[in-house]
Amino acid sequence: MLRTLAVSGYRSLRDVVVPLGDLTVVTGPNGSGKSNLYRALRLLAAAAQGDIVGALAREGGLPSVLWAGPENGGDQGTVRRGPIAVQLGYASDELGYLIDLGIPQGDQNSPFARDPEIKREQVFAGVVAKPSTLLIDRTRQLTRVRDDSWTMLGQQLAPYESIVTDLAEGDTAPELLTLRRGMTAWRFYDHFRVDLDAPARQPQVGTRSHTLAHDGANLAATWATIVEAGHGDALARAVDQAFPGSRVRVVTSDGLFRLTIEQPGLLRPLDAAELSDGTLRYLLLCAALLPARPAPLLVLNEPEASLHPSLLAPLASLVRTASERTQVITVSHADALVDALPEPSRVELRRSDAQTTVRGQGPLDVPAWNWGSR
Repeated sequence: MLRTLAVSGYRSLRDVVVPLGDLTVVTGPNGSGKSNLYRALRLLAAAAQGDIVGALAREGGLPSVLWAGPENGGDQGTVRRGPIAVQLGYASDELGYLIDLGIPQGDQNSPFARDPEIKREQVFAGVVAKPSTLLIDRTRQLTRVRDDSWTMLGQQLAPYESIVTDLAEGDTAPELLTLRRGMTAWRFYDHFRVDLDAPARQPQVGTRSHTLAHDGANLAATWATIVEAGHGDALARAVDQAFPGSRVRVVTSDGLFRLTIEQPGLLRPLDAAELSDGTLRYLLLCAALLPARPAPLLVLNEPEASLHPSLLAPLASLVRTASERTQVITVSHADALVDALPEPSRVELRRSDAQTTVRGQGPLDVPAWNWGSR
């Protein structure tokens, strides 16, 4: 389970370290940095896909995402003396990872001049990176791996290559495989499509689906997989809480799966194509939060979008149930949803001097974290 998320130099997140639990609810007013924290976590996941440089380039390149204020926050000076960097990292019960991305040093006339360079990466054991806990240490193109002692690897990495995806398998410690598998299994759900042409409304070819696709296209197949795996009762309770007396069924024909819902007072089931946006979104959230095979981490960004206020209490119950099987991070500004979730799980962000801070987090409350140096 992730215990700490650390971000430095990314948009409004000049230097933020956030504690995480089984269930973490990130809240705060508009402009406080909630979306930036969500994006930072997605960027970390992109490292495990070998796409973190591309993901930053699609945001406009490093100059567009860098913290734009004074180096030390507040109004203290305007000239940067330290390295210009976006730093992202996390610590978990087993392993931690950090990555440091900086300004390219190559030909500024290159068509790839806006691509950030990976300056440093580390994999460590425990909750904080320090010399005694480091397992893999990469500085620019050189990487060393610790077994009984440090071994410098012969393979040199290009500035756009990551140790997570590009080190030769034979040269890496088994911890790197564990790290990669864990990070690639993280699931992110952000504003499902529910328009008339949304994939979830259309019959789809179905196969066993242990997790819901990011666009919800395999909703019917995922629902059927959950039921077949013996977890259908939890789904049925979640539906009944939101729509009393209703029942969801998956209809199959010639390999095509489609979702239907039976509701009191109606003479026939409604097809997914006929459902309201809010009803379909809630069913998508049910499938995302109660999969047959839970992901190690599930992240929801504003799951309350387009839901009727009456559905926020059932959604809160759904999130609590999901957190018993997997770690859940929910980003929300809906007071009714936040208030229905356990208060100890709450992380409230605020904007101060143009930067994001954690409300109530004093110097002694910040989780231990060490970025080290280049």
